Amino acid sequence: QVQLVESGGGLVQAGGSLRLSCAASGRAFSNYLMAWFRQAPGKEREFVAAVSWGGAPTYYADSVKGRLTISRDNAKNTVYLQMNSLKPEDTAVYYCAADSHLTPGARAGYDYWGQGTQVTVSS
Repeated sequence: QVQLVESGGGLVQAGGSLRLSCAASGRAFSNYLMAWFRQAPGKEREFVAAVSWGGAPTYYADSVKGRLTISRDNAKNTVYLQMNSLKPEDTAVYYCAADSHLTPGARAGYDYWGQGTQVTVSS
């Protein structure tokens, strides 16, 4: 079993930055593909970014390329999402996910999920 706890969400103005963290506990964190998804009100949960077990390669949704950066620190069992140049359309609950057995962007492939952290970007 893997437990995931997100932190770092909050309210920020458009153009601002936030860094989300996802702390993992349990076995074999360093073996897992890790990802971030997000869900805005009334919308499906969508893929944001993923990182392989060694820190590379990384994968991004087209909508966030160049603005959001995923990284991981296996020594700390933590994955990060650095979010720059935030836009109001980035407003959502952001979820950390672990251990995909499908392609990185496929929500159904992940076995473990955190509870989510709210990110709100004001215009």
